[in-house]
Amino acid sequence: MVAIQLEYQGDLHCVAVHGPSGTELTTDAPKDNQGRGESFSPTDLVATALGSCILTILGILARTLEIDIKGTTAVIEKEMTGAPRMIKQLAVKIHVPHEVSEENREKFERASHTCPVYRSLHPDVQKTIEFVWG
Repeated sequence: MVAIQLEYQGDLHCVAVHGPSGTELTTDAPKDNQGRGESFSPTDLVATALGSCILTILGILARTLEIDIKGTTAVIEKEMTGAPRMIKQLAVKIHVPHEVSEENREKFERASHTCPVYRSLHPDVQKTIEFVWG
């Protein structure tokens, strides 16, 4: 189990501390929801979690396959609904800058859908993952 401690700083800002490492991050409400947009919003962190989770799963598979995917990137576009306010869609675009065989491409694409964050998101959240190879 991992403990994360949060403190509300006022003015819609929070500070989170990751228990095991002591690493801190801040959040702010987005400009379209009364905030100043000075940091990640809570829903931005969900999008970030999805992208980093997928990249981590791909990294684990790459180790198993003994393939170098260093430099692989992800861009996540988050779309919100108005009422009720929630994440409507997370579109993930993965760019793998290395040559990968067709067989292994399929393995990576299947693996991307197995990340725990992807599996934990509510079914109403539309999730798409697109790969760009080479």
